Amino acid sequence: MAATLDATGLLCPLPVLRANKMLRGLAAGEELRVLATDAAAPKDFESYCRTTGHVLVAVETAEGRFTIVIRKAG
Repeated sequence: MAATLDATGLLCPLPVLRANKMLRGLAAGEELRVLATDAAAPKDFESYCRTTGHVLVAVETAEGRFTIVIRKAG
């Protein structure tokens, strides 16, 4: 079961900053599920994962809400 961060209603860069803080507490290979409503969130997390080495596992969109799954790098 992945840890979950509810970042709905938050605007860039807060979802990424809060996710980064939560990822610090996870072990390598664990996943974080981020719920966001900011339209920039998918691109922000894509860039974040590219620069940090974390894996962007999935990005799903439903009814203006994004579910982004990130696997912590080893």
